[in-house]
Amino acid sequence: MRKVMGIFIILIFAAVIIVPAMIIEGIRLFQPPVQVQTGQQLVRVYFHQNGDIKILPLEQYITGVVAGEMPANFEPEALKAQAVAARTYTLKKIEEARNKPDDRHPGADICTDPAHCQAFADDSLLRQRWGFFNFWRYKSKIQEAVRATQGMVLTYQGKLIDPVYHANSGGRTESAAAVWGRDLPYLQSVPSPWDKEAPRYHDTISFTLEELDRKLGVNLTSVPAAALAPSGGTAMKVLEKTPTGRVKTIKIGNKTFAATELRQLLGLPSTDFTWQVQGDRMIFNTTGYGHGVGMSQYGADGMAREGKNFADILTYYYRGVKIESR
Repeated sequence: MRKVMGIFIILIFAAVIIVPAMIIEGIRLFQPPVQVQTGQQLVRVYFHQNGDIKILPLEQYITGVVAGEMPANFEPEALKAQAVAARTYTLKKIEEARNKPDDRHPGADICTDPAHCQAFADDSLLRQRWGFFNFWRYKSKIQEAVRATQGMVLTYQGKLIDPVYHANSGGRTESAAAVWGRDLPYLQSVPSPWDKEAPRYHDTISFTLEELDRKLGVNLTSVPAAALAPSGGTAMKVLEKTPTGRVKTIKIGNKTFAATELRQLLGLPSTDFTWQVQGDRMIFNTTGYGHGVGMSQYGADGMAREGKNFADILTYYYRGVKIESR
């Protein structure tokens, strides 16, 4: 009886453990070998959160950038446009790093700080953001957008462009010359009516006057409220606007600020703003989100929803460029 039981246990063990293992090994042996792409460009990425540097294949890195920079529920053609812009931006950064390393990401070509380079989202972050089931659906969608545009970049007169982009322009993009004082023929102002569908097309942000004094190094708490009024005020007034109506320079207290600097200091969504004073608080009303130069991401999605493809989107926001494979 014991001998029979022993044989029975061995048979069960074989059925549960050995046979499945043999089947799995057989499947593995008969599968085609994994194809490893050779000669793919590598990118040295500085992760600003912890100071690590990782070397990633270019297309894998671009997948993480698209996932980090653009909502995954956007149209596929908008995601493709983002992939081409991100790839161009990355390769241009690699060129620049060879000539002059950047102290903000030492030993690397590019960093994950969106305030300086491009956002990047790895799988662990995306699982948290999207959830288990959406992770596979959205990741596959983005990977397909990257694969469909593999190797494609934007050039102007044979050179890689600086393909800056932003969330939404507030209805019209801005030229590079108006924002950064650097005129680039492919970064000119164009209408972007699709931006009106963006969730942060209009926004408000408020500060106490004491907070503004501390952040800006001024003394607004000591001036009369009338002096801070948007019209006729002497302690706070716009000195210059861009051709699209954004604030370019502004006087606050005894200081003059470039609007781009003020946006950074206060964390304003854009430089297209007005303000009002309510008691001891100042409320900024903004239109658009981002610096406004180059491709509007919500504009790209709006164009895609109207049937435009990624090439249409890119050549609309970046004037006179060509899409090439490298």
